[in-house]
Amino acid sequence: MVDVLNRRQMLAAGAMGAAIAVLPHPASAQTQDVDALARELMGKVTPKEGKVRLKIKEVPESGVNEPIGVSVDSPMLPNDYVAAIHVLAEGNPYPVIASWYLTPRSGRAEVNFRLRLAKSQVVRAYAVTSDGQVWVARQEVKVTIGGCGG
Repeated sequence: MVDVLNRRQMLAAGAMGAAIAVLPHPASAQTQDVDALARELMGKVTPKEGKVRLKIKEVPESGVNEPIGVSVDSPMLPNDYVAAIHVLAEGNPYPVIASWYLTPRSGRAEVNFRLRLAKSQVVRAYAVTSDGQVWVARQEVKVTIGGCGG
């Protein structure tokens, strides 16, 4: 037999949901410096422009499930390869989206995935090479319908 909720239980459940929705996120982008997060991932380096290509729509239909591609110009040889790719979205509640660790056996320095975007923001893709250099690509993305509940 299905238990039917009475009016009082429904109101209590709705109030609890509203209270949870307004609680602050402990690691929100507003309280964290995205540059500091990048330094935590890669150390104190100054990223250079170039080598990294970021493929994402400038104005996606929504931020719910946007395809994104990151590729890095690298020969992927034992002495010259991309060791890591990091993607950060400056305006998301949790800006560090993903990290991939590569070896010369990876063949290509390329990743493709789907990204959820909370709002219009800058997406960054970093590539760390085997010799310690860091390369970056940035792209502003204008989201009309947020994908993180915003």
